[in-house]
Amino acid sequence: MLPVCIGVFGYMLIENANFLDALFMTITTISTVGYGEVFPLSTSGRVFTIFLIVGNLGIFAYSISLITRFLVEGDFFKQIRIIRMKDRIKKLENHVIVCGFGRNGQSACDMLKKHQVPYVILESKKELLEMYLNKEHFYYLNEDATKDESLLDAGIERARGLITTLPNDADNVFVTLTARGLNTKLTLISRASNGSSFTKLKRAGADNVIMPDRIGGAHMASLIVRPDVNEFVDILSGQAGADVQLEEFSYERLKKNLEGITIVDLNIRKLSGANVIGLKQGDGSYIVNPNINMVLEKDMKLIILGNSAQMEILKTLID
Repeated sequence: MLPVCIGVFGYMLIENANFLDALFMTITTISTVGYGEVFPLSTSGRVFTIFLIVGNLGIFAYSISLITRFLVEGDFFKQIRIIRMKDRIKKLENHVIVCGFGRNGQSACDMLKKHQVPYVILESKKELLEMYLNKEHFYYLNEDATKDESLLDAGIERARGLITTLPNDADNVFVTLTARGLNTKLTLISRASNGSSFTKLKRAGADNVIMPDRIGGAHMASLIVRPDVNEFVDILSGQAGADVQLEEFSYERLKKNLEGITIVDLNIRKLSGANVIGLKQGDGSYIVNPNINMVLEKDMKLIILGNSAQMEILKTLID
């Protein structure tokens, strides 16, 4: 468009041509069609025409090089992949967004994958995502998690939870605050490096704040103080690789009418082999190893322990 404007203006200025003749002359010149001169050209007009042709060829060659580089270097296919990934993410519901794909982020994703919970990774460093770029059923965005647009692209309005494991506590606070504003029902879990960030993250809306360094040190010490107990806890949490699962079943999630029903009436042990090892009450308090004659009430959640096969049977029976 710019060469056309320059050509029209030049012919009108140098040859005193009217607009239509100047436009026609410009188009035939830069397109190299060569119908002939619409009006006799002066020496200045011919010099201008030469520069117009050479300049247009230069612009054309530069444009071709840009297009070629765009295709050859993969930018075109990269944009296609990004568009396709965003379209796939738009179909997700009740998923988890993991911000940051460092050591903690990868561990969180491994656990989510093990429990077949769909998740979307937000990571600004492409090198951390390289090994996963071509894997199917893997959702990721190479974007900055601190930006509202990135969280919206990850489907935060439809997500069930968000885990932010960014190395900078200030970024985690910002992500938590932004995420809470975009989805008030979201379960927010944040990583913290410094103890001073704990209160800030809580105020920003985090449901839980985890300090990996402190937990790791305490866990290592407890393996000396009470090794067997901690190894057993690792088995229960699934960290030791054993086929053990802990699941929660809410009152509303169960098929039966539970009014006046006790834990023993559910007959979970006999029907599936799994065990009720805990109960979360409506006020948020927990009961470990609850009495089997306890009557279930609204807002209660059962904490059930079993292997994967027992959990699948249980889900078909009461879920």
